[in-house]
Amino acid sequence: MRTKSRVLTEQELEIMKVIWELKAVTVRHVYEALLMRRKIAYTTVMTMMGILEDKGYLKKEARDRAYVYRPAQAKTEVLRAMLKDFVARVFNGSAEPLLVQLVKDRYVSPQDLEKIARAIKESA
Repeated sequence: MRTKSRVLTEQELEIMKVIWELKAVTVRHVYEALLMRRKIAYTTVMTMMGILEDKGYLKKEARDRAYVYRPAQAKTEVLRAMLKDFVARVFNGSAEPLLVQLVKDRYVSPQDLEKIARAIKESA
């Protein structure tokens, strides 16, 4: 039996982005937000939000005739953990090859490099 992954899938991350933006939502809110981007079933959103609750990413409370969901973790915490996991799995724990590749592929602009250099100086 496989253990549940604590890493967000692409679809789970898409749902979490909506929830982080809206703060407190029902399944219907998330469904309608996603429906503006692509076709998706209401039951799929409901199932995915249940999975996110099981994984500890969402908290829910009963209100009127619907559950209201809130993020259980801050966006920055989740993204930091996802990045740490990615660097560990793909780059054996070293961020250097990732940064070099980002610069080589021009994902990082000269302005971004200046900001990074300032952040490095400030943290030293």
